[in-house]
Amino acid sequence: MTIKKSERLIVKFITNQASQEEIELLTEWLKEEENQKVFKDFIKTNYAIDSALNTFDSTEVRKQLSERIQKENNVFYKRRFSSYYKYAAILVVAIGAMYFYKTWNSNQAASNVIVPRVDEIVLDLGNGGTEIIDPTDAKNVTDKDGNIIGKQEKNRLVYNKTLANGKLVYNTLKIPYGRKFEVQLSDGTIVHLNAGTSLRYPVQFVKNQNRQVFLTGEAFFEVSKDKKHPFTVNTQEVNVEVLGTKFNVDTYTDNISSDIVLVEGKVSLYKEKKTNQNQVFLTPGLKGSTLKGQNTITTEQVNTDYYTAWVTGSLVFKNASFDNIIKKLERQYNVTFINKNKTLGKEIFNARFDNEPIEVVLKYFSDSYAIDYQIDKDRITIK
Repeated sequence: MTIKKSERLIVKFITNQASQEEIELLTEWLKEEENQKVFKDFIKTNYAIDSALNTFDSTEVRKQLSERIQKENNVFYKRRFSSYYKYAAILVVAIGAMYFYKTWNSNQAASNVIVPRVDEIVLDLGNGGTEIIDPTDAKNVTDKDGNIIGKQEKNRLVYNKTLANGKLVYNTLKIPYGRKFEVQLSDGTIVHLNAGTSLRYPVQFVKNQNRQVFLTGEAFFEVSKDKKHPFTVNTQEVNVEVLGTKFNVDTYTDNISSDIVLVEGKVSLYKEKKTNQNQVFLTPGLKGSTLKGQNTITTEQVNTDYYTAWVTGSLVFKNASFDNIIKKLERQYNVTFINKNKTLGKEIFNARFDNEPIEVVLKYFSDSYAIDYQIDKDRITIK
């Protein structure tokens, strides 16, 4: 295992984001005495817990380990964690680091570990009320009269597949930085909402009317086919009309352009009111873009994976300036960057991170490009 890969696994393990395979791989790696030293040195250097390790109680270590094993339902996990008892040094170092990390989250740790803000997902209801959405909940969704109109399946709202006869009633989902969410509309359309996004949509679409939603931010749409009722995504800069397709819309207010990337099907783009003359059509693999304040829509062939990777938790930067990168990192992790290095802000980078903690992302830039930074809870200052 390379040094970079081992460091990435260590960070993911400490921050409780390691998968089953990663925990197994790290366990095997830690069997070597030299690797245990690397582990301990890395923790000391990057998490400033030298004193915590030196005074750590091995009895408490075993207690922490036992509690974690009991919480795991997977038999493989239990068997894997039990193997740690064979390696006293591994147990003390690894679980000691975890114990410190939890303690630090209670404001008893060093100041060079990142503490992202945690904001709530908000659902504005059609009756003027507001609900806080807890992504760990599973419950029914009701209207103002108490009628069940859908359900929450943890990180997704699913509305009943019905059409209304009367007036449209809109709900608005507001996703803060650091979170993602999904909603399945009453026509079966699935919308993946990225961090910092707001979607206004009808609780039920009305018979014999086109389907329309209103977006600020970024979302990936899987539109349910319905030839009688075209589906339109309205944004401040451009509108997207489809019958049934998959596409990504990136229209954050602080972007210099709005970008629509088509994965499947066909869409038309237009500014303001649609006419036969002002429509631009996209086929799969094309990106349509419009700059703020301009009326033209340009197209180009792209690799759609770069633009949709966020749906599965990945971050992809292709020929991106460092200023644009930190803007996306702020949304992804709900932290604040202060970049004092103006020259660095204009530098161009290519990188990909798959469900990595922000500590791993920062260490990559620090190691690869000698970027110096300082951390104060959720604020990261680039020197």
